[in-house]
Amino acid sequence: MNNHLTGSELPIDGRLRLAGVLITFVLMGFVVRLFQLQILEGDDLRRRSEQNSVRQIRLEAPRGEVLDREGRVLASTRPAYRLEVVPNDLQRRAPTFAALGRLLAREPADLDGRVGPTRGRGRFRPVVLMDDLDFEVLARVETHRFAMPGVRTHVEPRRHYLGGSSAAHLLGTIGQIRADQLERPAFEGYRSGDVIGQGGLEARFESHLRGREGGRNVLVDASGREVGDPLLEVPAVPGGRVVLSLDIDLQQEAEAAFEDVPELLAPAMGAVVALDVRTGDVLAMLSRPTFDPNDFAGGIDSATWKQLTSDDWDPLQNRAIQNHFPPGSTHKALVAAALLSEKVIGPTSTVFCPGFYRFGGRSYRCWKRSGHGRVNLQDALKRSCDVFFYTYGEKLGIDRLARYVKAFGVGQPPQLGLGSEAPGLVPSSEWKRRRFGKPWYPGETISASIGQGFNLITPMQLAIAYAAIANGGSVLQPRVVLRLESQDGITVKTFASKTVGKVPVSAAHLAQVRRGLRAVVEETGGTGSRARVPGIAVAGKTGTAQVVRIERYEGLAEAEIPIRYRDHAWFAAFAPAEDPEIAVAVFVEHGMHGSSAAAPIAGRLLRRYFEKQGRVAELAVAPPSSLPAAPLVRSDSAPPASPPAGPAATATPPGPLGRGTQP
Repeated sequence: MNNHLTGSELPIDGRLRLAGVLITFVLMGFVVRLFQLQILEGDDLRRRSEQNSVRQIRLEAPRGEVLDREGRVLASTRPAYRLEVVPNDLQRRAPTFAALGRLLAREPADLDGRVGPTRGRGRFRPVVLMDDLDFEVLARVETHRFAMPGVRTHVEPRRHYLGGSSAAHLLGTIGQIRADQLERPAFEGYRSGDVIGQGGLEARFESHLRGREGGRNVLVDASGREVGDPLLEVPAVPGGRVVLSLDIDLQQEAEAAFEDVPELLAPAMGAVVALDVRTGDVLAMLSRPTFDPNDFAGGIDSATWKQLTSDDWDPLQNRAIQNHFPPGSTHKALVAAALLSEKVIGPTSTVFCPGFYRFGGRSYRCWKRSGHGRVNLQDALKRSCDVFFYTYGEKLGIDRLARYVKAFGVGQPPQLGLGSEAPGLVPSSEWKRRRFGKPWYPGETISASIGQGFNLITPMQLAIAYAAIANGGSVLQPRVVLRLESQDGITVKTFASKTVGKVPVSAAHLAQVRRGLRAVVEETGGTGSRARVPGIAVAGKTGTAQVVRIERYEGLAEAEIPIRYRDHAWFAAFAPAEDPEIAVAVFVEHGMHGSSAAAPIAGRLLRRYFEKQGRVAELAVAPPSSLPAAPLVRSDSAPPASPPAGPAATATPPGPLGRGTQP
């Protein structure tokens, strides 16, 4: 007989007692676990739970693209990886920095020092340890990141200039917003650490290029690692696009031409401006020496900044619009227009040039010591005869001359919106009385009539003036931006071409000046022959501007003259001569001679312009760019000597102490 009973055979009371025992054991387990969590481990778990929190991650907006007139990208955005540390999440500070030091090949103490002591809300703010990681370093960090709580990598949009230093002064720079800028109404809504345009077009169109930042709410664990998918995400909106008038083909040709001119002692210095004479579009604008705006994109390092700011040649300065210089013989085209309009000369007026001009007991030399013989206006322009302009410039007088030169756009900033712009200087008797408290002397007019003395002009102003000669007298507002677009290419705003003045010179007189300028390049004996373009008639004018008194270097070979004493080289031109489309101004600082240093650069730029249209004839001879050119040199921008007092004084006195400007 089997006396053992199964569970199902137990009396009801027995089954209830068994269930009660089991429930009691389960409840006791819960109580023990609750005691462990609440009492024994409560403080630790409370601390860890507080560290599991929702954090907001800022998503920076990519800056808008900058395009040339044909839609080619000049400035864009690329991803850049940043290594950060959140101090509050560092669980083992010393071992973490030791590991990072090995991964980054950096001293752990230096990394620790970058973070420093943190308190309050600062504990939760990421500290950047390394910016713009390359992929090799990024891979090493990512491999070990989960063993280093508090360390994270973060991708951000980084400004990228595809051409490096190409058009750097026009495009400008970006950088962190300054404290004084945060106080301005224009930067309402910005905060410390924001990156903004600090120069050039980046600054002018900051509000359009900036875009709109986004954000992401994420849950992070006690080690600062994201847990699961974002709780909420608002994507960043890229900035709008800026379409320039610039033609990158012409820009790069001008840059290459500058680099190809033989050097003597230093890198090429100067500027080039190319304008469409019908619209004022800036087709090319360069300044040398230059810089790479990519160096500023992630915050410029101290070594690079020191190098740029301590350079004697000031690569951050935009010589096309921010520096002004004596125009030399390029000024003679404007003087010629004034002489014709004021009827100081007529179609048959001539002067005999023996190589000097006597006035006030002083001899003013022509650049050609043996003289040019009898010359008319066309000959005087073609061969750059100083005596012709000495003679008639003195008869014209400084005040009448000043009125015409100002009408060509000299003496006032062209208002491109690219930062500070030099106004140039057009001297007059009233200006000198106001500036120096002295009367104007006739000898100073003689110097001014060949672009010396007090005259100052920027390369941009010279291009504007020659565009006015080319187009029949319209002074155009330079246009650097054609339109603004949304980030998906929809036009937001267009910028119309604008005429800001009319030169008070008749069409017939301007045509006469144009014929003289055409002879400079196209006729035998002209000083600008190195700017010729096969199949295209070019009109232009060479110029060499004296920097210091000739006694500072008289008797020295050109290669022996100190850089700061060497003359500036100019060339201004437009083409086709019979129906102009493009005007070019080239300035080679301390380049010695416009005919050999500046004219070949202009010739290459004009050739490239017409090559793109298929209008350049087959070459029968070597192109102008292959001809030998004067060396390009640097300067310390030493100002010309101050003019001495006296009735026949000039700022750079010709005669025994000086000479006229050379082609």
